[in-house]
Amino acid sequence: MAATLQQAAQQLGDRVQNAEIAFFGGSFTAIDHAYRSALLETAAQACVRYGFSGVRCSTRPDAIDRERLDQLKTHYVTAIELGAQSMDDGVLQKNRRGHTARDVENAAAMIRSYGFELGLQMMTGLPGDTDEKALETVHALLALQPDTMRIYPTIVLANTALCDWYRAGTYAPQTLDAAVSLCARLIPRIERAGVRLIRVGLHASEELENRVAGPYHPAFMELCRGRIFLEDLLSALRGRGLRSAVVEVNPRRLSVAVGQKRCNLRALENMGYAVEIRPNESISGATFRIRETGR
Repeated sequence: MAATLQQAAQQLGDRVQNAEIAFFGGSFTAIDHAYRSALLETAAQACVRYGFSGVRCSTRPDAIDRERLDQLKTHYVTAIELGAQSMDDGVLQKNRRGHTARDVENAAAMIRSYGFELGLQMMTGLPGDTDEKALETVHALLALQPDTMRIYPTIVLANTALCDWYRAGTYAPQTLDAAVSLCARLIPRIERAGVRLIRVGLHASEELENRVAGPYHPAFMELCRGRIFLEDLLSALRGRGLRSAVVEVNPRRLSVAVGQKRCNLRALENMGYAVEIRPNESISGATFRIRETGR
């Protein structure tokens, strides 16, 4: 690990001051104490020697206590992400998460009291979950005042209990369209609350390419952004009573507006709208301008 961090620092150069060392992909505070201490010591030395901005880690809500937080605080850890997954106790119990919604609340409060940046991760499409419960989960997580959030749709991988349930017919994963539709409702709520949304959808990997089932897509966030744009545009068109229009967007937003493989244009056409989407440098950010056809 020390050699890897040295190499990373050399490659980053001056950018190392804006880079963090991350322990992700598991429950960092739940691993063997001696092993965790060795990892933290190496990371802390790299922060001092090379100038990394700090360390972040992910863990379980039931693997947070003051002893662990004291250790993290003295080893340059600046951010902790909790795998909350759901704030519905029935969903958590059904999925054998081993923690409750109250555990999430207690861990989040403790993390904030130590001055760490708080990140919260949730999943959609878990066994026993519904869109309504997911919306309630987002509301409950935002009440904990996180600095960052992530949303991961549930994917079925081989050699898991979830795979057994799927093959037995007792679990049906979300379709891609259903996952996109739900996340397109969750994302605006998170961003309106001023919380930084780090990621929606899982990183591409060989394991995911060989998944058994589930709504994985390498550009999942782009699909969600496109769906949000479509819903906003439809609302605006209906509000003005228009069935045909020219819609202008910033060129950097053109792919989102049109939708992946022009899916938004096809959806509009299928609903009886005649819409042309054009780039316009004068349009700022995520806004758009509607012009009636012929004007």
